[in-house]
Amino acid sequence: MNRNLRLELQYDGTDFHGWQIQPSLPTIQGSLTQAIHRIVSEKVHVNGSGRTDAGAHALEQVCNLLTSSKIPLVNFQKAMNSVLPPSIRVLRIEEAPENFHSRFDAKIKHYRYRILNAKGCSPFEFRYLHHYPRPLDFARMSQAAELVLGEHDFSAFCDSDTEVKSRIRRVVSSSFVFDTRHNLLEYNICANGFLHHMVRNLVGTFLEVGTSRLSVDDVKAILKSKARSNAGPTAPAKGLFLVSVSY
Repeated sequence: MNRNLRLELQYDGTDFHGWQIQPSLPTIQGSLTQAIHRIVSEKVHVNGSGRTDAGAHALEQVCNLLTSSKIPLVNFQKAMNSVLPPSIRVLRIEEAPENFHSRFDAKIKHYRYRILNAKGCSPFEFRYLHHYPRPLDFARMSQAAELVLGEHDFSAFCDSDTEVKSRIRRVVSSSFVFDTRHNLLEYNICANGFLHHMVRNLVGTFLEVGTSRLSVDDVKAILKSKARSNAGPTAPAKGLFLVSVSY
């Protein structure tokens, strides 16, 4: 009888082409699949709670897989961490109910986007934030972030995604935290789901508000327009972190 295993992961996405398996390219899902095959000698499909972008990171990604292996969970975790690239770590493994699915059972996902608003950027930080040296109006950006709270059609902030049946999502929190001492901005958003590049497109639009290229009211109009061409540019993936997934 197969076991349904629930894994919690952390990873630095810098050197990966996103979550989803791609032929001849390093991906998170591909690395996990290869590691498990080396341990249990069976082909498994690893379901992720969501598909993080190429270059994006995860503080807590949740995935699940079915396996006939009876290896104790502690040993399974140790074995995986011994064969995975050091930029991917399995934080914990537990046995889940047979009907648990990390993607379809997820209730709320929390993403964070980090922006350094300073003239220079440390070589030890640039892989994990978006360096944006232009002056920003933090108050205007905070006002704009509040406008996406609630249930909306987020087509204006979605890049092409033919698999999505509905672009309506419910955002339960959307706010900026400003660390003026370190010139660091962190945008946090929690929602019941996210569209392709949705967080990065929101951040790109909020930066336009912060530089006065767009007004706060423009964000409201862009959301209603459902037109991607009206919103701001897509912010770089390297500043994006999947923080947690709630079930």
